[in-house]
Amino acid sequence: MATEIRVPTLGESVTEATVGKWYKKAGDSIAADETLLELETDKVTVEVPAPAAGVLAEIAAQEGETVGLGALLGTIGEGSGAPAKPAAKAEAKPEAVAQAAGASGANTTKEAAEKTAKIAGEGPVEKRDMPPAPAAAKLLAENNLSADQMTGSGKRGQVLKGDVLDAIARGAPSQPAETPTAPPAAVRAPVPADDASREERVKMTRLRQTIARRLKDAQSTAAMLTTFNEVDMSGIMSLRSKYKDVFEKKHGVKLGFMGFFTKAVTHALAEIPAVNAEIDGTDIIYKNFAHIGVAVGTDKGLVVPVVRDADGMSIAEIEKEIGRLGIAARDGKLSMADMQGGTFTISNGGVYGSLMSTPILNAPQSGILGMHKIQDRPVVVGGQIVIRPMMYLALSYDHRIVDGKEAVTFLVRVKESLEDPERLVLDL
Repeated sequence: MATEIRVPTLGESVTEATVGKWYKKAGDSIAADETLLELETDKVTVEVPAPAAGVLAEIAAQEGETVGLGALLGTIGEGSGAPAKPAAKAEAKPEAVAQAAGASGANTTKEAAEKTAKIAGEGPVEKRDMPPAPAAAKLLAENNLSADQMTGSGKRGQVLKGDVLDAIARGAPSQPAETPTAPPAAVRAPVPADDASREERVKMTRLRQTIARRLKDAQSTAAMLTTFNEVDMSGIMSLRSKYKDVFEKKHGVKLGFMGFFTKAVTHALAEIPAVNAEIDGTDIIYKNFAHIGVAVGTDKGLVVPVVRDADGMSIAEIEKEIGRLGIAARDGKLSMADMQGGTFTISNGGVYGSLMSTPILNAPQSGILGMHKIQDRPVVVGGQIVIRPMMYLALSYDHRIVDGKEAVTFLVRVKESLEDPERLVLDL
């Protein structure tokens, strides 16, 4: 008896995904719970396990195809998985062919041909009138294109979203429109033949497309502004050096910088709630909790898992949760719950050597803190020039909801907590 492989529940507000990669091919033997394929959503990559052991009998959704919740991905049949030998094509019996050709007048010549082909063992004739996938249809409409202009790579010739994106990249001409439409997508300028032969075209993953869209939407929607300050990291570095061994021995996790920064941010958010709020139409939604997003770079792009209720956690608890999320992100094991609900984001570009940057908001949040490289610099302390480990901090914020005074005050509070880490312990 065949077992169906279907698209699982992907998380709140996620209604479709793209088939990323099949790890098995038809005829392969599979074990129960073995990973069969990856589904790429707007936020995470989801691995789909085998619901039963057996043989992968059919792959119903090909790589690059867009699928909805509950859609059929493939089927698992019984057996040991030994590849079956291709059966010889049987010749159609004359009476069977005649019966197919003599079908009722309601059948078209094409339908009769399909029946004849099926009887002869050649399989169904590929249909060319398969409607485009929903995501592809939307993209076609937005760019005033027709599915007839491109060749579908999906099952039975279905036009997929990737086919439309490829057509746009090649500069497919739009159809005449009766009403004004959105400006067509920018077409890449012609490339000299010598250069084209040395280029490599790779389709953007669904995650990368979402990152690009969300960052551009944030720039287009929010009134973004960035304010800067610098922090003397001597206090925290001294504290880490003194207690890092005993901290790791007791809590089973290393004492890093993110625990201090996350705690400092939650203290500042409690004092300046506008930075922890968001705009909903003509309303402002103030969050009486702090779910802190921590930007993590992976080989598939930037993801922002969330430390939930960080304002009620100790530094040790924060470090443990950040460690768990970081490992899950790098291994592609983040769940939708790990990615949702953030109210403020911290991005650490310093691990890559960045000295200063202007981070882009993670919409609909109203603030993001950028950490940077710690660098020894000469500073004046008590009238004397001394060398201190300094870090530039950058707060990008939505000026529609956060005033300049609030933004500067927030960043100063973060600076004060970091330069005097005892304040974090005493909740000051």
